[in-house]
Amino acid sequence: MSESNISKMMSEAMSWQARSAIQAAALSAPTNPNLASEFYRRLVEWINNFDSTLDAQHEVGVRLVSFGQTVTFHLIDISYWNPSLISFIGTTNEGEPVELIQHVSQISILLMKLPRLNPDKPKKKIGFLSEDEKEEVNEEENV
Repeated sequence: MSESNISKMMSEAMSWQARSAIQAAALSAPTNPNLASEFYRRLVEWINNFDSTLDAQHEVGVRLVSFGQTVTFHLIDISYWNPSLISFIGTTNEGEPVELIQHVSQISILLMKLPRLNPDKPKKKIGFLSEDEKEEVNEEENV
């Protein structure tokens, strides 16, 4: 095999590797930073960072003040629906379920420290459910 053929093959291989790297980078980069999925990703990070500053007796609470009254609840999870809806799921101090659905342009929440409702259960990160928790949620929904 001649030196020019080897050089050509190496060039083609490097060219393929470069194209693959560019395609992989494009797949991992956010397609639109204004999508609800991108807001979700950032909110999950902020909420879990806030939670990491709390002791074992407290959990993340949310206070909303945009309804003419103050609403406070224990944050259980958040979800999204692209392109523009974010959902905050939680429980009031009285144990009532709440879910706030907002457009990404209207998100304004105050994270706060609240005493844990179930201190005997391990804390879980927002945005992540274990397989046991997924089964528990499915069972509760089917009751």
